[in-house]
This record gives sequence, C-alpha cells and structure tokens, in this order.
Amino acid sequence: MPTLQRTDDVFVLNLGDDENRFSREWMTSVTDALDEVDAADGARSLLTVASGKFWSNGLDLDWLTANVDQAGPYVDQVQGLFARYLELTVPAVAVLQGHTFAAGALLALANDIRLMRSDRGFFCLPEVDISIPFAPGMSALIQSKLSPDTAQEAMLTGRRYGGGDALAAGIVSDALPDEDLLPAATEWARSQSGKAGPTLRTIRTTMYSHVIDQLGPGTVLQLPT
Repeated sequence: MPTLQRTDDVFVLNLGDDENRFSREWMTSVTDALDEVDAADGARSLLTVASGKFWSNGLDLDWLTANVDQAGPYVDQVQGLFARYLELTVPAVAVLQGHTFAAGALLALANDIRLMRSDRGFFCLPEVDISIPFAPGMSALIQSKLSPDTAQEAMLTGRRYGGGDALAAGIVSDALPDEDLLPAATEWARSQSGKAGPTLRTIRTTMYSHVIDQLGPGTVLQLPT
C-alpha cells in the first residue's frame, strides 16, 4: 500500500512495490496522503514514486469486471484522484522508475512534470488495444498535458514510449539513469517548494477547470465484453 514520508520541504509518496493498480483501498490511501500534504504547513512539494517494476499499471480490471455493479462509483473515484492531483496546493512531480500504463499514465500526467528512467520502463496508453475507450474527462486530461500530435499518437496507436522517446515526444521533462532519477526529482521539488499554497491551487484549478469539470462524477466507462 502507498506510504508517505517527509524530509524537510519534500514529501515522498511511494505508490508501492507491485503493479500499483487502482484498487479502491489503494486510491483511498493515496487521497489520504494528498490530504496530509495539503494540510501541512510551510514550504513543501511532492514526489510520487514507486519501488518495483511498475510505477502503476492502471485500473484493477479483474476486480472491476467481477464487480460491474460498482463500476460507477469506482470510475468516479478514479477520476476524482486525477482531479485531486490537479487541485493540489503543492508542486508535484511523478518519478517514473518503471512501467506507467493506462490509468497509471493518466495519474502521471496529472502531476506538474514527469521524470522517467532512461533505460527501463514504458509510458503507454493502451486503451485502444484493450477495448476501453477514454472517458471525456480522461481525454481532456491527456490533451491538456500533451501536444496534439503526441496525444493523437499515444491515444490512437497505444504506442509504448521508452524514456528517450517519451522525452522527445514531450511526455516527460527528462529521462535519466536510475541512479540520477530521484536526486534530479528532489532537486526540482526543493526548488519549487516555496510556491506551495492556495495561490498555486487557484492557478491550477483555473488553468484546468474544463478538465476538472469533465472528471466529475457520473461518467460511464465502457468495459470490454
């Protein structure tokens, strides 16, 4: 399960060491951590990291297909988590040490910037290949964070981007060797921590108001049959 630690001005939210799929309990734990970060005092910023082969492999599809009657509340919680990142009062960077797929990739995009390991792991939006269309809010999030050409390629082809390709496509701000990834992310986070506060949140929520609105409750997600 996710854990949260603070060192000086930098909070580190570790999503876990498995596939870090979006179970309901996992999402609640992440949201609780974000609430703690927002409620803290002083200069602060947030790194979202993971410890294993995956940063996040997205939706818990096994649970979802076995609990179709709960799909509505589940999707509301997923999209609410994306919106929660867009509404943070702190600078936020996703540190992608491993595979970042589907809803996991969307969660990474909800951060301010992304840093990715250069020699291992893929960023991928495979929805076209697993027959799950993007909900309107999900599409809006992707298109608000990526260039039109990159969004089109990522969404329509399901391309897997390694670190170098993700950097060239503008998906990530940098692609680095594993040993340099966390230090670079920490340096960025520290440099931005003084910007934390309600003004940053207001700028974000205004900037992404159309995305946040579309991520609101009531979305129906079409599942494969």
